[in-house]
Formats: sequence, C-alpha cells, structure tokens
Amino acid sequence: MENSENGSVEPKQKNKGKHRKPKPWDDDPNIDRWKIEKFDPSWNEGGMLEVTSFSTLFPQYREKYLQEAWPIVKSALKDYGISCELNLVEGSMTVSTTRKTKDPYIVVKARDLIKLLSRSVPAPQAIKVLNDEMQCDIIKISNLVRNKERFIKRRQRLMGPNSSTLKALEILTGCYILIQGNTVSAMGSFKPLKQVRKIVEDCMQNVMHPIFHIKILMVRKELEKDPTLAHESWDRFLPKFKKKNINQNKVKSKEKRPYTPYPPPPQPSKIDIQLQTGEYFLNDKVKSAKKWQERQEKQTEKTAENKRKREAAFIPPKEPAVQDTKSDDGGKDLAAMAVSLKKKAKEYGRQNSAENVNAEAYIAESGEPSKKKSKRKHS
Repeated sequence: MENSENGSVEPKQKNKGKHRKPKPWDDDPNIDRWKIEKFDPSWNEGGMLEVTSFSTLFPQYREKYLQEAWPIVKSALKDYGISCELNLVEGSMTVSTTRKTKDPYIVVKARDLIKLLSRSVPAPQAIKVLNDEMQCDIIKISNLVRNKERFIKRRQRLMGPNSSTLKALEILTGCYILIQGNTVSAMGSFKPLKQVRKIVEDCMQNVMHPIFHIKILMVRKELEKDPTLAHESWDRFLPKFKKKNINQNKVKSKEKRPYTPYPPPPQPSKIDIQLQTGEYFLNDKVKSAKKWQERQEKQTEKTAENKRKREAAFIPPKEPAVQDTKSDDGGKDLAAMAVSLKKKAKEYGRQNSAENVNAEAYIAESGEPSKKKSKRKHS
C-alpha cells in the first residue's frame, strides 16, 4: 500500500512477469520463430539415459500387410536409432529407444508412425511422419454421431462421389487425408491439420457441408496472393452460408387429462362379462353350440366375400359414353352452305357460257330447228 499526494491509499500493483527479462534475440527480425530446425546429433552426444517405449494394437485385417511392410518400417526406424517389434500373437506393435538414439522427440514420431499403420495408412506414406516438418492427427468421429445410419451418410458426405471432396480438401490444405472406419487420419503441417480437424468435425456434427469449406479455402487461397490485403480483414470477401431450417412434421402431443387423485376403475374380467351377459350360467352343451353357430356365421361371411372378389374379375368395365358431336343446328348450317355453293356454281357457269358465245354460230343454230324437236313433230 502506498500514500499518494492527496493522502489517498492506492493498492500496490503486483510485479507481473518480474522474472521475464528482455533477450537480445527478441526483436531480431532475421529470426523466423515458426521455422522447425533439423535436429543435429551433436546436441545430444550422450544419448538417452532411460528407455522409452510405446505400443499400440492393430486390427486383424492389417496383419498380412504389416508382415509384408515391416522390413521397410524397421529399416526406416533403424536410421534414427529406434527399435521396433511386431507381435502377431497379441496383435501389437512396439517402438522403443536404444543407446544409439540421439533425438529425444523421435520416439514420439515413431509412436505416431505405428498409430498411422494401425489405421490403414500405407507404410511409404506413414514413414514420412518421421520428418521434422510433417505432423499427424488422428480424428475420432465415432463419438460425434450416435445414430449409425446418420454416421454413415455424413462420413460418405465427407468423402464425396468417387472421393472427389476428399481429393479437393487434400489439394487445398496440402495434407494427406484417409478415412478408415471410425477415424480420419491426416498428415501435414500444423496449420492445415487444424483446418482439416475443423472441416471433419463440422461435417460430422452437421454444422457446415464440406463443399462450403472448400469454397472458403479457395477464396482464401486467392486472397493470399494479394500483398495489399495482408494486414486487412478478409471477412467481407469470404462467403457466408446460412443454414436452412426445414419444416419437419411435429409430433402431436397427447392431450393432458385433468388430474384426479383417484385411480382409474379396474377393467372387467372375462368372468365378469360372462356374468353380465348370462353366459356364465349356461351348460357346456349350449356354450359349444353357441360357439359353433358364431363360427358358422363368420365362415359364411368369409365365403360370400371371397365369392364377390372372384366375380368382380368377370364384370366388364363401363364403356365411356360417346358424345354426339353433330347437333341439329350444325346440320342446318351445313345444308344451307351446300345450297349456297350450288347456286354460286350455276351462276359462275352461266357467266362463262355468256362470255364464250360466237355470234355467227348462235344465229345459225337458232335458224335451224333441232332434230329432236322435228322428230317429235313427225311422230
């Protein structure tokens, strides 16, 4: 506590980070802090003091492939001073350090290698994880979806038709991605692996479709080429996708009955019903006769119904009634049209005959009596 000039008491500030002293390389622009330097064996000439080992199980269907590819794995690990063992009885793979091991982190890389091999990653691809620049991430997707059918659909959505969606993600992120069973194995650098995990989890939880993530990654890739936008926000360029809520059929809730403190009345038993109808007091002979009568009635009803069904196949279908298109008015119109056409044809014929008449021939014909008329006169 300190007293100020006005006499007020001010709380003493805690000296946060008092042990943090400035280093000469803090403000050095030539140092790239994201660069992963390759391990030099001279940094650890004494080797490892204790033996560190990791083991993992593998499924039975991977046994044959691992037997064939194990010499390649063994020779790759031998260069780093790591011993490995394949136990086919227990179905496990084990890696451990030796006296020749210099890099203390290489055993963790070897652990990632056997994990990838157990998740069906090919051996030549899995060996690349031993490089310092390469990392891996195994994403469990089985616990993200409970329903099995929904899980299979969303996993297929992540793969796409003919694995086209998966190939697009591999190209844009620069990672190797393999979907096997209930896990997704990814290999790459730190930042792309983070993107892959986000895409996989969003797809399996139905937050966003992988196609939308692909569109966003393509836009980001184009924006990275422009140096003027390096220190600006890219939110205005990135596409925004809204989730459509599909109206689902709501389950009809049962109507709540009014609360009564008394329990519902008990249902009458078979004997109670027989006592009410009087059937309980009948003889066995009468009861059997009644049952037989009921059986006969049911049988007759059934036979009649079957007969109706058989006869229904022989009933001809109703033919559609042909509508009479010709009406009385239409007939009258046609008759009137025919008469007018005949009149016009006669008038046209008269006009043609008047125009083609020769005067001399007409006079000569009029002077000579026709033969038909003369014959009639003589007769």
